[in-house]
Amino acid sequence: MDYQDTLAYLYNSTPMFQQVGSAAYKSGLENTLALDEHFGHPHRQFKTIHIAGTNGKGSCSHTIAAILQSAGYRVGLYTSPHLMDFRERIRVNGTPVSQEEVVRFVEQERSFFEPLQPSFFELTTALAFKYFADSKVDVAVIEVGLGGRLDCTNIISPQLSIITNISLDHTQFLGHTLAAIAGEKAGIIKPHTPVVIGETTPETRPVFLQKAHEAEAPIYFAEENPSTDYQNVDFELKGLYQQKNLRTIFTALPLLQQAGFHFTPDDVRNGCAHVTELTGLMGRWQKLQDHPTLVCDTGHNVGGIQYIVQQLKQQHCRQLHIVIGMVNDKDISGVLALLPREAKYYFTRASVKRALPETELRQLAVAAVLQGDCYPDVPTAVRAAQAQSNPDDFIFVGGSTFIVADLLTWLQG
Repeated sequence: MDYQDTLAYLYNSTPMFQQVGSAAYKSGLENTLALDEHFGHPHRQFKTIHIAGTNGKGSCSHTIAAILQSAGYRVGLYTSPHLMDFRERIRVNGTPVSQEEVVRFVEQERSFFEPLQPSFFELTTALAFKYFADSKVDVAVIEVGLGGRLDCTNIISPQLSIITNISLDHTQFLGHTLAAIAGEKAGIIKPHTPVVIGETTPETRPVFLQKAHEAEAPIYFAEENPSTDYQNVDFELKGLYQQKNLRTIFTALPLLQQAGFHFTPDDVRNGCAHVTELTGLMGRWQKLQDHPTLVCDTGHNVGGIQYIVQQLKQQHCRQLHIVIGMVNDKDISGVLALLPREAKYYFTRASVKRALPETELRQLAVAAVLQGDCYPDVPTAVRAAQAQSNPDDFIFVGGSTFIVADLLTWLQG
C-alpha cells in the first residue's frame, strides 16, 4: 500500500468520528489497553502533559509544545482533528509523522489490530504513542480526543493535567449538563498530579474540586492567577479567546518547572510568538487575505462562537460577509442566535458526511433573522463572498473545523 491507500484503509475500515460522528465513538478502554500491551506500553517511555476541554485545548497544546521546543526539548504533539492531512495529528518538534511511518505501522500491525476492530482514534493514538517512543521524545503534549474519562489517551500518567473549559458540546456522549460534561473531562485528573482549570462556572467548579480532592491532586484555577510573570509576551494567536488560553498556559508554566522542566522567560516569549512556525498550528483566527480581509477560525460551538462574534464586532469594515457551515450534531440554533444580523451570509457545507446540508442551515438561519444564499461547497461560497466584497469589507469563514479544512485545502491548491 502507498500512503493514499493506507489513509483510505484507515478511514474506511475503522470508524472515523471526523467523518461519521457517533458511529465512531467507542466507550471503554479495552481496545486501547490491548494495543498498549501489544506495543510494550510506549507511553511510559516519555513524560506527558494531558490537555482536555471543550474549547482551547488545541491552542494550549500547541503553545506549550512551542515553549518546550524553544527550551530545547524534543517534543511530541498529538492533536485532533486534522485540517488537511492526517499526519498533522502526530508531530515531533513540529514535523508531522512521515508518510512512510504511517504506511509501515498499518502494514506491520494490521494482523494484530484488525480482530480488535478498533476505532480510527484508538488506532491513531496507538500509532502516536509508539512513534513518540521510537522518536525518543523528551515529553509529549497529548490532547484529549473526546471527553476525558473514557478517552483512549487517558492511559497516560502525566506530569500535569489541564482542563481548559467546559461548554455544551458532544452532549450525546458526555451528558446534557455542564456538570455532567465536567465530570467526564475531570476523568483525566490523576492521583497526586497537579491539574490546571482554565475556566469554571458555578456548575463545574464543585465537580473539579471534588475530583481533585478524591485524587489528592493539587488544583489550580487560572481565573485566580493574575499572570504577572510574563508581561511582555507577544502572543501570535490573536483571537480574543486566546487571552483566556494564555492565562491557562501561564498558570501551567510554574507547575511544569516544579515538575522538572527548565525554560527561561525568553523561551516562553519565543514559543508564544512563533506557535504556528514551531508547531504547524492552523485555523485559529488565521488571516489569509487583505483587501478584503479574509479570516478563518475553527470555533464550532456556542462556547467558541461567542468569542468570535465579539471579535467580529470589533472589525472596522464597510460590510461583514460570513461564510458558514456546520455539522449536524452541534447546537446549531444556539450558534445562529449569536451571529450578527447585519452580516451577509453564504451558507455552505463541508465535505464530510456529518455536514448539515446548506439548505437546512439556511432554513434555521432564517428563523434567527439571518439573510443569505446557499452554495454547494466552501470554495464556491468563498469565491462568491470575494466577488461581492469591496476592498474594505471583511470576510469570515467558519462554523466548523471542516469548513476551515476545506478552505485551507482549496487555497493550498
